Amino acid sequence: MRRLLSTLFCSLLLPAFAQAGPVRIGSKQFTESVILGELARASARDAGIDALHQRELGGTSILWRALQQGEIDAYPEYTGTLTQELLRNVPADANIATLRARLRPMGIGITDSLGFDNTYAIGMRAVQAAQLGITRISDLRRHPALRFGFSNEFMDRGDGWPGLRQRYELPQAKVSGLDHTLSYRAVTSGAVDAIDLYSTDAEIPYYHLRTLADDRHYFPRYEAVYLYRLALEQSAPAFITVLQKLTGRINESAMRAMNARVKLQGVKENVVAADFLGIRAAGRDSRLWSRLLQRSAEHVKLVAISLGLAMLLAIPLGVLAARLRRLGQLVIGLAGILQTVPSLAMFVFMIPLLGIGTWPAIAALFLYSLLPIVRNTHAGLVGIAPELRESAAALGLPAGTRLRRIELPLAMRSILAGIKTAAVINVGTATLAALIGAGGYGQPILTGIRLDDVGLILEGAVPAAVLALLVQGMFEGIERWLTPRGLRLEARQ
Repeated sequence: MRRLLSTLFCSLLLPAFAQAGPVRIGSKQFTESVILGELARASARDAGIDALHQRELGGTSILWRALQQGEIDAYPEYTGTLTQELLRNVPADANIATLRARLRPMGIGITDSLGFDNTYAIGMRAVQAAQLGITRISDLRRHPALRFGFSNEFMDRGDGWPGLRQRYELPQAKVSGLDHTLSYRAVTSGAVDAIDLYSTDAEIPYYHLRTLADDRHYFPRYEAVYLYRLALEQSAPAFITVLQKLTGRINESAMRAMNARVKLQGVKENVVAADFLGIRAAGRDSRLWSRLLQRSAEHVKLVAISLGLAMLLAIPLGVLAARLRRLGQLVIGLAGILQTVPSLAMFVFMIPLLGIGTWPAIAALFLYSLLPIVRNTHAGLVGIAPELRESAAALGLPAGTRLRRIELPLAMRSILAGIKTAAVINVGTATLAALIGAGGYGQPILTGIRLDDVGLILEGAVPAAVLALLVQGMFEGIERWLTPRGLRLEARQ
């Protein structure tokens, strides 16, 4: 009887609790992906399903890993990316049925095509291409001096520049990695001669670019689909139905028109998605001060928690380094190595351990905070005059008391300087946390870069600079307050 009751409980009650909270939809850091994410969210809302869109989480690898780890429940993807970048030993022309069979053992589902193919392409200014007689990618071989500017992801993808160069035997050596949005500026200004395109980009006709024919058929088809966790079929089957209803509804011209409304006309993605679906757009708070308050709270949270945790570890490590000189050099060296890791790489390294969102960002910022505090704590303690140490020892004070009452107060100015440095560094570095869904001032900066909107960029950059100045002023005030009056007078002299 107990076994029967347990079976009934698991089959009837657990599915109801399996999907706690809203369905989480992710999107990559380019406009079309954000629009498709908004289409899924708006469709879910119209069907009475609570859904959250985590926008602009970064590139393919971040979204793929987040889906596998259950950090998000669904996101828009392309079949060519699956066959060339994410799955192994899959034919480049594999259809969706084949991909579905390969993904199912991984716990991932895939919808049918949304109705359009957004393939990669190579583009040039139409005027320059006409002057040089270039209509096909093969024609580029005759012009080795041309400068290429490809998106950073395209530079290393299996279906990107390395394979393209090999297939077409391209001789060009001046090849730079750029943000995809900025590459349009680069080609129109003449900084580069050719860039990679997405075939549904609104900028192609706007900037009068010529799409070169892929005459050796290098690029596979990139049918737009949604990937989702198969667990949703049990926990949120209505959402899977919503995704399936979007399949076949979006043709290439419709997708290009939606991209154009966002990129060229400045219409919000949620409005564009709602208009396409024929529903009322969900209200998003467009008030500047409200957005600033939200982003400030997110940013301060990232900086405060990471800095507080770093202080708890770094100050004892600095004391240890001062007491044990050889070990101290090792500790400072290890902290220095952490500081040399590029910021973006550090955030990405945290994803396999902690997923996406606030805590991996805090972990990365925590690691970056260690070196300034450890080094300044060590320097402050080592720099204490020997006669002061001897006087304290002559009084018979225990080592712990000497540390708390004499050595740390004397080293306080140096320690606070290290904390201040770490805090200011964290304020700036935390803007990258938006790439892994942690919010903060980096969110409007990323969106502004994507939409070529200087106002949005300043909406994140200016408050970040102001916060850095406030943090610096606050720690200088704390330093003055904690420094004994006698030492303050000595410093003035």
